[in-house]
Amino acid sequence: MSEEIEINNIKDVEEKLVFEDKIKNAKEILEKLANPDITLTDSMENYKKGMKELEDAQKLLDEAKLVFNIENKN
Repeated sequence: MSEEIEINNIKDVEEKLVFEDKIKNAKEILEKLANPDITLTDSMENYKKGMKELEDAQKLLDEAKLVFNIENKN
């Protein structure tokens, strides 16, 4: 039982790091988009990358919320 809790805690930490990385990447992309010298092509590419990072982060957040709700029902 102790090992199971430890494994779950490690997964939680890993997911948190991935979520935080996604948000960090999205912020960095937003900074690039704020550059007035960015080309339209680069803007489009960075916008797509930024949206992908945010969508992935939202999925991780939704999954964590689902796990939280399931665990609280038990």
